[in-house]
Amino acid sequence: MNIVQKAFYFGMGVASYAGEKAGEQLQQLQVQAQKLADEMVKRGELSAEEASKFVDDLVKKAQQPVVEEADTPKTNKEPRRIEILEESESPSEESENTEDAERLRKQVEALQEELRRLQNE
Repeated sequence: MNIVQKAFYFGMGVASYAGEKAGEQLQQLQVQAQKLADEMVKRGELSAEEASKFVDDLVKKAQQPVVEEADTPKTNKEPRRIEILEESESPSEESENTEDAERLRKQVEALQEELRRLQNE
C-alpha cells in the first residue's frame, strides 16, 4: 500500500479506537453518576425524578465538547496541518486515553465537590 492509504487507515483506526474509549468512559461516568444519585435518593436529598434528571444532565454535560477559554483568541484561520509519521514514530494511544480519562476524572471530582458543598449547606 502507498503511504497515503496507510495514513488514512491509521487515522480511521485511531478515530475508531478513540470513539470506543470515549464511549467506555461515558458509560463509567454514567454508572458513577447513577450511584451518586441513588445515594442521594437514599438519604432523602433527591426524589427519584430529580435523580434521573441529575444523571441525564451529567451525561449530557460530559458529551458536550470542551469549550476553550475566551481569553485565548484563535488568530490562526488556516486549517490544521497533518503530519504523516512512520509507524515507528506514531504517537502513543495510551497517552491520548490517559488524557481523556484524566479529564473525565476531574469532571467527576468537581461534581463530587459540588455535591459535598451542597450537602454541607
